[in-house]
Amino acid sequence: MARYIAPALRALLENIVDYAGAFPPAGLPCREAFRNYEEYRRSEQAWMLGRFVVTAGDLDLLLPEGTARFAVLAQQDQPRADCIESKTFVETAKPFYWETDDLEAVRRHGVCAKFRTGGLTPDAIPAIESLAEFLERAARLRVAFKLTAGMHEAVRSTRALTYEDNSPRAPMHGFVNVFLAACFAWRGIGRVSEVLAEMDPAAFHFDEHAHWRDRWLSVEEIAEARRSFAHSFGSCSFTEPVESLRTLGWL
Repeated sequence: MARYIAPALRALLENIVDYAGAFPPAGLPCREAFRNYEEYRRSEQAWMLGRFVVTAGDLDLLLPEGTARFAVLAQQDQPRADCIESKTFVETAKPFYWETDDLEAVRRHGVCAKFRTGGLTPDAIPAIESLAEFLERAARLRVAFKLTAGMHEAVRSTRALTYEDNSPRAPMHGFVNVFLAACFAWRGIGRVSEVLAEMDPAAFHFDEHAHWRDRWLSVEEIAEARRSFAHSFGSCSFTEPVESLRTLGWL
């Protein structure tokens, strides 16, 4: 029998992880990463899985058969892509995530933003204030977004940034913190920085609502914010986010 998952947690995390196993720090061969993705699609946690992230060059290594949704890093449109991601503007009718600091330009073009939440070194992790500013400004402009890198744990914590024995350690953003904070920003509730900074899992609670301390949102409010605003995050691991939720007893 499947384990009970609180409705608000499911609404917050539905299709949230775009699996990027071919990218650092995992850095798997593309075909191996795609085999993992296909396995995850058959797992009990498949409801959390979004697109498979791949470069335009590596996409040619993957067979065209199947129903996989590809998020393609490219500087031009790709026929097999479900969406395009790039640091340069791409003309496409598909969903397009533009990695740029110019959110006004993103809004004018009617596309989506992309923002980095981590990397392989501590300086690649944006400060809480920088991430909060992005979320609040994107909410004011009504610009939807995806995030990428550095979020393997549900709740903010200090952890190794790579899989090497001598890996640097740093506080990393928690994906539950970030996406609940985004939902708060979308609804104009505020306290975004405080939610991002929270390191106590007991401050969060999920049932028919998502609770952080004395603030809460309904399933419907969360689902609307995810659909219209906070789309997904790219991660080189799917199993680590799942295990983090299990460790907390949320899955």
